[in-house]
Amino acid sequence: MNLHKDKYIIVEIIPTHSDSDKGFIAQISALKLDGIKLLDRFDYRVKDNLIENDDLKRLISYDKEMFTYVDNIYFIIEKFKQWAEDYPILIVEETYTPGYLSELNNTKELIYPYIDMEYSLDVFDKIMDKYKIEPTNHLVDILYEAIIFHGEKKED
Repeated sequence: MNLHKDKYIIVEIIPTHSDSDKGFIAQISALKLDGIKLLDRFDYRVKDNLIENDDLKRLISYDKEMFTYVDNIYFIIEKFKQWAEDYPILIVEETYTPGYLSELNNTKELIYPYIDMEYSLDVFDKIMDKYKIEPTNHLVDILYEAIIFHGEKKED
């Protein structure tokens, strides 16, 4: 896939449990792109009262006004399936994300090889350092900027 020419989605999922059979999606942030042109964004969270883990509630308490909140734990994935259409999906994390997206028939793969990075616990620090990106709570935005800058570096 050519990230500067093809259509695709970058997605970050924050679940309530690492096992999709034991948890649900608390938050999805995603960008729908046509090359490096942003077509749409998807920012959904479940309402706080559905999350039992106080640490997780604190973790996703940022930028509340940017998200659409739902009171049904199944609604986020249903809405995302419609929104994602048949676009290939680039994921941030490979241990739990595929389980939570198993209902989608879209092609799914890790984003890191496309920006010449390897996944590690500090991968976002490395990406921000490599591409001189300002920190943000929205990992999909960091990856979007990295794709743009990576393409510019390749052209140099």
